[in-house]
Amino acid sequence: MPESLHQIFRELHAHRERTMDPAALAININQRATLVREADPARWVKAGDVLDDFTLHEVDGEPLTADALLRHGPVVLIFFRFEGCPACNLALPYYQRNLLGPARALGATLVAVSPQLPERLGAIKRRHELGFLVASDPGNALATRLGITYEFDEPSKQASLARGAPIGEVTGTGTWELPMPTVVVIGPGRRVAFADVHPDWLLRTEAAPVIEALERLGAISQASA
Repeated sequence: MPESLHQIFRELHAHRERTMDPAALAININQRATLVREADPARWVKAGDVLDDFTLHEVDGEPLTADALLRHGPVVLIFFRFEGCPACNLALPYYQRNLLGPARALGATLVAVSPQLPERLGAIKRRHELGFLVASDPGNALATRLGITYEFDEPSKQASLARGAPIGEVTGTGTWELPMPTVVVIGPGRRVAFADVHPDWLLRTEAAPVIEALERLGAISQASA
């Protein structure tokens, strides 16, 4: 049976129910529920959209543009919150195990994207020995264009301040904004072939639909060759 990211997160939530301070857990649950309730999918990037070129900053120092990446084949952008996010530290290794190999076989490049400054973001790549690119989206510029950012609600802001770790200081952006976990597959002409946005950060895209989107892109390319 294929490994399930949803199951990994169900186990994370069950662990939190056993071990986390109930008040802190309630803030976490309520923030995620609010994001789902107030989500506006009309704002989100969608299949068929054509993107303007963009620049990301890879943690090892190389600028990455959409057009340069696309010269090597399709691009899979995996938006995540920040280096210290527990769910992100489960999701990215999952994509390493379940998506990286099939994506490479289909000629695609994976890029994990967070607004966190490159010098802080590199730790997650080293920690998990990730074999794909990890890049910073300065100031959430691309995430904002894709309509996938959110802002902490007031209880989450106060909890973050009480821990002495306001998210703007953690990421280096100076704001309360983060991207919703999102996977975007971009094909020729910067046209979006697949987009999946999750306002609840404990629900994220499984590998299988991304692989299917890449297979469809490959079939289209072969048919038009």
